[in-house]
Amino acid sequence: MQLKYLTPQSNWQNRLEQNGFGYHTDENNIPYWVEEYYYSISEPLADEIYAATADLWDMCLQAVDHVITNKLYDQFQIPLFFHEHIERSWEKDELSIYGRFDFVYDTVHQQLKVLEFNADTPTSLYETGVVQWQWMNTYFGNSRDQFNSVHDRLIETWKEAKAHMKGSTLHFSCMRETLEDLTNIEYLRDCAIQAGINTKLIYIDDIGWDGETFTDLEDEMITDIFKLYPWEWLIYEPFALHIPSDMAQAQWIEPSWKMILSNKAILPILWELYPNHPLLLESYFDEPKGMQNFVKKPLLSREGANVTLYINNQVAEATKGDYGDEGYICQALANLPNQGKGYFIIGSWLIGQEPCGITFRESDKRITTDKSRFVPHIIE
Repeated sequence: MQLKYLTPQSNWQNRLEQNGFGYHTDENNIPYWVEEYYYSISEPLADEIYAATADLWDMCLQAVDHVITNKLYDQFQIPLFFHEHIERSWEKDELSIYGRFDFVYDTVHQQLKVLEFNADTPTSLYETGVVQWQWMNTYFGNSRDQFNSVHDRLIETWKEAKAHMKGSTLHFSCMRETLEDLTNIEYLRDCAIQAGINTKLIYIDDIGWDGETFTDLEDEMITDIFKLYPWEWLIYEPFALHIPSDMAQAQWIEPSWKMILSNKAILPILWELYPNHPLLLESYFDEPKGMQNFVKKPLLSREGANVTLYINNQVAEATKGDYGDEGYICQALANLPNQGKGYFIIGSWLIGQEPCGITFRESDKRITTDKSRFVPHIIE
């Protein structure tokens, strides 16, 4: 993999905005989207990422089954009132649309290592599936390729999902006034419409309860709902107490069993089930157990918040945030690559059951946060 440069269009921001990508630059005028360079990767590396993603997905499904069978919910800090709902969603094989594994390419071991699995509410989907594809066509036309079939896979997956819906309308929900979330959920919704599904948008705080079922603003019963809102937040909303008793048993997407995979507790579980697996980093609950170079992560942290990185058992980096009361895991520190522009990780998307696209995220420090840059890629 190699960093390569090009001469950017003078009006590239206008091109992105005309295509509905409005958060390419942050409030301090620092670009989130990188236009002028990209990661050039080989076909064998793309194949390696594909295989790693597929293998890890299989391992994760086995791990979910292990957690549910042995009722290890306390290790995930999942409250008692939701255990049965998780088991029901797992037994019914309720719809799962997507997820994103974050990998590091360990420079010492020349090996992909998984950092975590964004299994519930992964974002950067629109910039992966659409924006970086349009970027490639702008600068290279049809002369290059990308590891990127996200858009086609989304439409195909929604077509497959349509047959498993409980009602005739699929609601899409996210928080208000979050441009990134709204862009991502409208993209998902647009793909569902292209798949022939009737949809409605409803903000999380507009979801109603009529005493028996959840309803939208037109009092239509909600039977199927895709939410870009984390389960660990949702279950502490006042209306969450109604979810287990909902007479319609609305189908929530992602399903509640994804709470297990989106929790960092899955990392020591995977290490326990697959010790020394080449795709995994050594991981334990609470303590580093002799590791000198490791990362301490809260079970439910998002966007790199409250992460502490230790080198030789001394704090080397740390981020602030509101997480940590739920407990921590300790994960061995990977050898992060840096080709001169920043430390980078590879996000690998799974749509339905199939690996189908990647992203590069780049940071000035080793901890990836919401300020990390999005860098497009090319296979050549």
